[in-house]
Amino acid sequence: MRFLTLLLCLPTLLLAAPRTEHVFIFSFDGGNPTILQQAEMPNFKRLAAEGAHSWQANTIIPSKTLPSHTSMLTGVDIAKHGIDWNDYFPLRGLVKVPTAFAIAKSARPELTTALFCGKIKFRHLWLKGSLDTFDCGGPYTDAPIPASEEKKLVPAQQVAAQAVPYILEKKPQLCFIHFPDIDSAGHKNGWGSPEQMEAFKVCDQALGQILNAIQQTGIQDNSTLILSADHGGKDKSHFDPIVNNTTIPWIAWGKGVKKQHALQKKTIMTYDTAATALWLLDIPAPAHFDGEPVAEAFE
Repeated sequence: MRFLTLLLCLPTLLLAAPRTEHVFIFSFDGGNPTILQQAEMPNFKRLAAEGAHSWQANTIIPSKTLPSHTSMLTGVDIAKHGIDWNDYFPLRGLVKVPTAFAIAKSARPELTTALFCGKIKFRHLWLKGSLDTFDCGGPYTDAPIPASEEKKLVPAQQVAAQAVPYILEKKPQLCFIHFPDIDSAGHKNGWGSPEQMEAFKVCDQALGQILNAIQQTGIQDNSTLILSADHGGKDKSHFDPIVNNTTIPWIAWGKGVKKQHALQKKTIMTYDTAATALWLLDIPAPAHFDGEPVAEAFE
């Protein structure tokens, strides 16, 4: 009888519902968590307070934008993904391991995936068939990037302006949104400078616009948000392997997330973000992953 019951349950087990229907990953480029907590960021701070949060997560070494974001979105450290450069170099080709988008599409081709970024070098992460849209101040095709755009930088407000109508129309299941302003202000004026504090504020306003879009679509109750950063920063740089540069925030908010929970795990890594996103969508992570789901953040 017990064996018969198990057989009857197998179809249900094999078709287990995902923990959430929509995952949104936000990266605040250069978001040193110590400085972030001092900034005027009511939207970010509300999500952190209401959800599960850590101000002591870690990025990879070296703590550079493209390598760190590659780890965030592939679930592996730099030794495996191989992207050790930090500019757009088209001749170097694409990332050599699958991204979370590619893994999700392989498992569930019907999912809608999207990447909105402020730096064109994210093009190195656009594997064929992995994204329904790649947007850097506007949607791109897979045609070569003009040389005049190889240093393209799109501010947070424009990133949000591109993401909002897409979210309203497509309701993506896996969506990554990148705001570059904090990093740009840090390199120009210094981490914690008045100019960077203004950039934190502007990025938070962009976040608010996207939160409003998610609410307007009616998918908020079935969405889980992850908010993080690729690296921190000190003075006018973030490359040295010091705590100011390698410590990042890691916030989860939305469906299934523990309420008002300070994460106790001390070893949250940026590559855990990809693992968590796939876990939330009930998509198995590959065996080669270094990341693991931050299960503590969820009920």
